[in-house]
Amino acid sequence: MNEIATIAQALARAQARGLARIDAQMLLLHALGRPTGDRAWLLAHDTDPLDAPALARYQALCARRAAGEPVAYLTGTKEFYGLPLRVDARVLDPRPDTEILVDWALELLAPLPAPRVADLGTGSGAIALAIAHARPRARVPAVDASADALSVAQANAQRLQLALELRRGDWLAPVAGERFDLIVSNPPYIAEGDAHLPALAHEPRSALVSGADGLDDLRRIVATAPAHLAPGGWLLLEHGWDQAAAVRALLTDAGFAQVQSRRDLAGIERCSGGCHCPSVERR
Repeated sequence: MNEIATIAQALARAQARGLARIDAQMLLLHALGRPTGDRAWLLAHDTDPLDAPALARYQALCARRAAGEPVAYLTGTKEFYGLPLRVDARVLDPRPDTEILVDWALELLAPLPAPRVADLGTGSGAIALAIAHARPRARVPAVDASADALSVAQANAQRLQLALELRRGDWLAPVAGERFDLIVSNPPYIAEGDAHLPALAHEPRSALVSGADGLDDLRRIVATAPAHLAPGGWLLLEHGWDQAAAVRALLTDAGFAQVQSRRDLAGIERCSGGCHCPSVERR
């Protein structure tokens, strides 16, 4: 890439190295100190020359991306549900498919004037902040076992001026004795030894892996959630592409009613949930 002189040439060479076009564009904008969403600017300036410092920054970013580091870690930012989040290697890179979980949560919360919502394994705070932004009167404890993750979530909450109750601990332990209208979680759900893990090596393993079949944490959450849900409250869970049937079975066995799944943008059953309805006979 040493002979690259213009913006257009820099982008072309990055794509020739295997970078996705959008990744190459976002990294170049970041190297130039411009907003990563300002791709129209690149088109308008595609013949502009790159100075040596900008080119060096861009080459370094492209090398890291080619090695598998997420774009969000390289730029330090990720948009989730319309909110600009700061993210780094202390937390999972928020995925667009997780917005399906937020959509479902907001549907369920719509009738409630001041809902009580717990977000388990909050990471960057993405889910909790999206709910708090959409429902300003909601009370949203955000739980994570990682102090580093809670630091990221706290910084995001402060910068976005959104109220979160940050709790450190293992799943529902930090909210013992409390009941909620909704519990949401995007827990670890990848199996030990999964072939996809090497591609995720830059993200925190504790936020990814959950036992031999990937269901260990999902089992724990499902088993303990009923004691923390108000009557009629819901538990919503994100899970792996092939785990919907298993998670629905866990929910049904734990006494949840109206058990169902929602599909992601690719048509894959990505989230499952059920209602804690003690007076409703299971079907």
